[in-house]
Amino acid sequence: MGTLLPPPRRATRIWALALGVPFLVGLALLTLTPSRVEHAVPNLLDVIVSLTHRLGWTALTFTRLEVLSNIAVFVPLGVLAFLLLPRRVWPLSLLVGPALSLAIETAQHLALPHRDATMNDVLANSTGATLGVALALLCTLLAAPRSSRLRPPRLEAS
Repeated sequence: MGTLLPPPRRATRIWALALGVPFLVGLALLTLTPSRVEHAVPNLLDVIVSLTHRLGWTALTFTRLEVLSNIAVFVPLGVLAFLLLPRRVWPLSLLVGPALSLAIETAQHLALPHRDATMNDVLANSTGATLGVALALLCTLLAAPRSSRLRPPRLEAS
């Protein structure tokens, strides 16, 4: 499996950390503050829904926009998890999104009574993180040097 998935370059991991730390801080601010996003920027969400309705996409409702937003916000988390975990344990990156989402929703339920903690959010967040891992995996496989993709496994002599 190591020949199919070469480890990321050092610069890639440095960029992932440099972008990942502010992303995680923003995610914490977005999810662990007392007020909901729609209360902080209600006009923006209304503008997005009304704009899509004017463009003919009337199927987008506020609820669907919220689900799509939850998915989109967690895609980078899946990419980060895939890039930062060692290759030999990369499947664990599939658990990072659901675990973090469950922790966020639990914190909202226990400590933030004005927030709605739902399993639908956990599902949407987990979907986004899984899509992020799949995207990172696909990009890694496509960018892997041809020699590492075609090299047959070596047999050890005993």
